[in-house]
Amino acid sequence: MTPGTRTPSNASAQDAAGEGKRRVLVTGARGFVGQPCLDLLKQRGWEIHGVSSHDVSSEPTAPDDGIRWWQADLLDPRASRKLVEQVQPSHLLHLAWITDRHTIYKSTDNFRWVAASLALMRAFAESGGERLVATGSCMEYDWSGGICTELETPLRPTNTYGLCKRAMSEMFVDFVSRDDQALTGAWARLFFLYGPREYSTRLIAWVITQLLSGQVAPCSHGRQRRDFLFVRDAADALVTLLDSQVSGAINVASGNAVAVGDLIHQVADLLDGRDRIDLGAIPVPADDPPLVAADIRRLRDELGWKPRWSHAEALEQTIDWWRKQPRPEAD
Repeated sequence: MTPGTRTPSNASAQDAAGEGKRRVLVTGARGFVGQPCLDLLKQRGWEIHGVSSHDVSSEPTAPDDGIRWWQADLLDPRASRKLVEQVQPSHLLHLAWITDRHTIYKSTDNFRWVAASLALMRAFAESGGERLVATGSCMEYDWSGGICTELETPLRPTNTYGLCKRAMSEMFVDFVSRDDQALTGAWARLFFLYGPREYSTRLIAWVITQLLSGQVAPCSHGRQRRDFLFVRDAADALVTLLDSQVSGAINVASGNAVAVGDLIHQVADLLDGRDRIDLGAIPVPADDPPLVAADIRRLRDELGWKPRWSHAEALEQTIDWWRKQPRPEAD
């Protein structure tokens, strides 16, 4: 494990950004959720240490962003312990998990990430860490009831990813609640996120890229309602949560479900492409729930948080980002 840096290689973590700042270690820092979290942490004056699986300082466009970058394989517990010992963070924002979107729901790598996350948490606690926020998923819940509440809805995942996140959440809550350590923590269950840098195979990104390329976007019937949240809002909730004492599992969502078809049509209207949306072209499973939404009373009442952007504003930002990305020419 080596630092990839915009600071001198012999500088200690304590000297990297001056005295007195809160020092946060961010895993998954270059990901879909990680990047907007970094932007907010910088705005709010944190000393930031980002983790990447490769040496970002060797890239042709190495980041010159005021963040100290570290290269580490977090699946190796020795590497994660060494990382924590070198950085000595006061806070940990743990976003990293399996990244292969084609296999994520069934891959046995999910089990490896449970073990890796536990090792990282233990190293952080033993180093004197104060505050830990890690991300879970709405897929931990039983979706049959429609509205998911942290303390009431059963945890009944239907795939390996959800199962591992559920197991991780239960161990996490127990770990940060122990009386023999000063550590506090929150387990943030993310719902249906969209925004810049999302995988192009995910619904909103896929519809946008199809329409930008002049293609038809075949979709399901679109009547199912889901709790969508702009990724920059999700990042704001996570960073606010990191800087709080709210503990345990907490939903990170908008609290307002919308019909999938309505959101798709908003995308289409912004791109003048409603005639290229083919609702009903893709069948849905017979057990597809009509509603999956979050109860966000904890988020609203205990954290004092609410989304900043409307879907219209968020979709405009997302489309603007995708317009700037290279894409294949339409046939």
